[in-house]
Amino acid sequence: MSRPWIEYVQSQSLPWSADDLWGVRPGVKLKVLSLDPDDGAASLLVSYPPHWRLERTGALGADEEFLVLHGALSIGTQRYGDKAYAHLPAGYPRGSMSSETGAIVLTFFSNLPNWIPAQTYDPARLVEYVDAFAVPYTGKFHPEFPPGAGRKTLYEDPITHDQSWILGTLPMRWAERAEVHPVVEEMYLLSGESHGNRGVMRPGAYFWRPPQIPHGPYGTLSGNLYFFRTKGGPLSTHYVDSPRPFHWWPKYDPVLPESLRHAKGETDPAPNCW
Repeated sequence: MSRPWIEYVQSQSLPWSADDLWGVRPGVKLKVLSLDPDDGAASLLVSYPPHWRLERTGALGADEEFLVLHGALSIGTQRYGDKAYAHLPAGYPRGSMSSETGAIVLTFFSNLPNWIPAQTYDPARLVEYVDAFAVPYTGKFHPEFPPGAGRKTLYEDPITHDQSWILGTLPMRWAERAEVHPVVEEMYLLSGESHGNRGVMRPGAYFWRPPQIPHGPYGTLSGNLYFFRTKGGPLSTHYVDSPRPFHWWPKYDPVLPESLRHAKGETDPAPNCW
């Protein structure tokens, strides 16, 4: 994987661009959060306008993973509303797509998407529909993780063991140690704020962090809700002493590739986090 380190950018500072999503979603708008220049793997915000429709059927030659942030999207007979999640492997047969109300969808492709005939896929890698509201919180997922947080597990790949989950944390919570992971960690902040070593992330904040980079500690005044993914295996955490103690309202100090240097950093909290 050759994606650049992005930590962090507020998605509100990125422009919407009219696009056809490499020919598989004509009539949508995109915000590209990160992109692998080698294989086309991408993390995107996709905006579907009201009354959007795509009659084409078949399959994509890429895994598609998504979480609906606003509105609703339908694929075949399945409707995906607010915080609905899916992981659709390459080759999975699809019906027509539509959005009557419009939708904003956090979307991930494993490689450059293209239309292919429906074909054999591993059903163990399929999550056709999950309502994230209905997924129970679990705790004690790491013996050293500070108390006051819960995880909603959405997906674990049976082959790579890459994981996707929602993490919720309580208000007035902070940690004192930094973390290191042996895998890529990717995050989109759904709600609340998060104070860390790179600044104060607001709803719509996004990062793609390569392995073995110390980060944190983090804290939140209001509580927050994150969407996380790993690439390269399951999440494991090594806690290390932080070079500086945690403090509230840290200065924005991003790591951004040249393509995102124009993007502003922190924004005031807003009801729309895209």
